[in-house]
Amino acid sequence: MTLPRPDLDPDLRALLADLPLVARLDADVLEQIRPYATTPVETLLDGVSVDRQEITVPAADGTPIPLAVLRPAGSSDGAPAPCVYWIHGGGMVLGDRYAQLDIPLEWLDRFGAVVVSVDYRLAPEVTGTTLVEDCYQGLLWTATHAADLHIDPARLVVAGASAGGGLAAGVTLMARDLGTPPIAAQVLIGPMLDHRNDTTSSRQYSGGPGVWTGESNEFCWRCVLGEETDRPVPAYVSPALADDLGGLPTTYVDAGSAEVFRDESVDYASRIWAAGGQAELHVWAGGCHGFDAILPQAAISTTARRTRTDWLARVLSSDEGNH
Repeated sequence: MTLPRPDLDPDLRALLADLPLVARLDADVLEQIRPYATTPVETLLDGVSVDRQEITVPAADGTPIPLAVLRPAGSSDGAPAPCVYWIHGGGMVLGDRYAQLDIPLEWLDRFGAVVVSVDYRLAPEVTGTTLVEDCYQGLLWTATHAADLHIDPARLVVAGASAGGGLAAGVTLMARDLGTPPIAAQVLIGPMLDHRNDTTSSRQYSGGPGVWTGESNEFCWRCVLGEETDRPVPAYVSPALADDLGGLPTTYVDAGSAEVFRDESVDYASRIWAAGGQAELHVWAGGCHGFDAILPQAAISTTARRTRTDWLARVLSSDEGNH
């Protein structure tokens, strides 16, 4: 039986009518769409005044992990800048370091932030903690090279969308548990936090085509977890499993009311509050998954982006992120 579900925002519904939607992602579909899931950096940065540096850092097993470092053109002088460490989305099976990069580029423009985006390895070619460990190694390199990058280590923000939001949460848990590096804030945008895929919202958005469905979510988690499904899943991989959400930096969580990840996002923010932490939660009425990334022209998307950026402005201009 199909569950009743919140309606889509009218603007989003009209815009989505022109987009191809799928009911489920599987191995065949993944193979077909992967070549088209990369973002041409030249197009992305056309007309944007940034200096770009491409580097590689070693993963825990020595595999080179690419990082893109972007800063406002000619900004290497003056006071050290805040840094946004960006983790892209794509279900942990798609995308590259340029995916959804227009979101942190807004912060580069607004705050003069240095953006470091990581190209972690994807499932199913790698599984388990490899993806989050790749992201952590890139973050650790960024913090260690703060002086070279001309960034302020006290204003290091970890941010990501969708799968990247889940990985950002995992990386932040890892940094807390390992005691380094200090993170001022985390921004979790429609985050993929829970491999169990059994919330009301995940069931509501199953059984038909959509931007992201419960079936697609289940497939991607199977890719990440591999065949060893009888072993305990680490909280760094599926952050909703973390027993303790205390000691985390101030956190921004947002999602749409009309998406799979709504309930796990609300639960994660609620558990941060329960542990005595600080979180700001926004659930955008009628928002589908990734609405502000795929349909930035919609009024709801403009509002969501502005609200998120205004929150980050408050964090970066105060000591809130350090408490």
